[in-house]
Amino acid sequence: MSSTLEKYENFLVKNVSTISTLESSLRSVTWFLPGRFKDADLASEGLSAILHVSSMYHDTLLARVVQSDPHWKPILPIPLHTRYTRAWSDKETLYKWAARSLELIRFTQLLVEMLLRRKVSGKNRWRGIVFLETVKMILRFALLKITTRPLLSPPIPERDIDPASMPPSSTHTSPTLAPTSPLSSSPPTPDHLKNNYIPLQPNALMLAPSPPARADISVEDYLLPKALTTSSVKPSMLLMKPMSSPLEWVSECIYIIRPLVYASMLSIKKHKDKALVTAFAMELISRSLRRTPSNSADLEREEYARRDRDILWYLLRGSVWETYSRPKVEAVVEKTANTPILGVLSSIVKDWIPLVDGYYYCEYF
Repeated sequence: MSSTLEKYENFLVKNVSTISTLESSLRSVTWFLPGRFKDADLASEGLSAILHVSSMYHDTLLARVVQSDPHWKPILPIPLHTRYTRAWSDKETLYKWAARSLELIRFTQLLVEMLLRRKVSGKNRWRGIVFLETVKMILRFALLKITTRPLLSPPIPERDIDPASMPPSSTHTSPTLAPTSPLSSSPPTPDHLKNNYIPLQPNALMLAPSPPARADISVEDYLLPKALTTSSVKPSMLLMKPMSSPLEWVSECIYIIRPLVYASMLSIKKHKDKALVTAFAMELISRSLRRTPSNSADLEREEYARRDRDILWYLLRGSVWETYSRPKVEAVVEKTANTPILGVLSSIVKDWIPLVDGYYYCEYF
């Protein structure tokens, strides 16, 4: 087993660029599958879940590769989200596994719902959804207790490694298993170059004077993008301040329990009509109680901006979708059905409309 795993990891490291391209291509294919044949939605979501889970494993593996090479340096600065989540994952084992479990559920939750819809009754399907939301809530509260800071989404580091900047594969064995052979030495100098002491003549372009600087760019405008920000020099775990006041804790707790409350009310017919209003009210209450991050708290401001953008998902939920959003989407699809290029996009959207109608997790929390 370890030999097979080692072979796969070595294959991944040597072909990381090709595998990344393949993952991206297959992920694009999943958008075109629904509506093409029977159970195409299940095949599409199954492929998507496999790709996301394998990508999470590949990201972990590639991060170990670059961390094991002391000469590797990123081409671009490491994103604040990656620095913060990686620091917590490295420090707290419980955080690492809770975050990975939360992402694993997120990658497979729609696939699980599709299987439940085909195999069990509607009542048991909603029981399964409520169970998934309960597990997700417990995991989020675990992350909140560990960090005492607002939760980030996703809670694990995202892929920030350019395949072109990976260390040469010939100098690495499997990063998770013990090396099976010593590292190879550097290649010897060819015989025809050993006695070459004649210096290379510089190119004429290198000797030409540099062009005059543009007069419309001031020194400040040139140096400002290159200057270090406060977040650049902060320790990774201090990129987000701990919560201090009770209102901040209440805000985050409301944000965490909101999906469970929404799913639980949808599972009860007499509360189904009030579910959307209740969830949206909890969203607004959480937003009004949360603290206002300082100008230097870049990571926290990014997270709150993402949460504000996620409010748009309410257009795909409940009565808002049925009475407002879906008629408008269908009207646009009908108008663009015979238009070149736009017709292809409209057909994809048309095939996805039944999924939004029939599945809870297509509304996405």
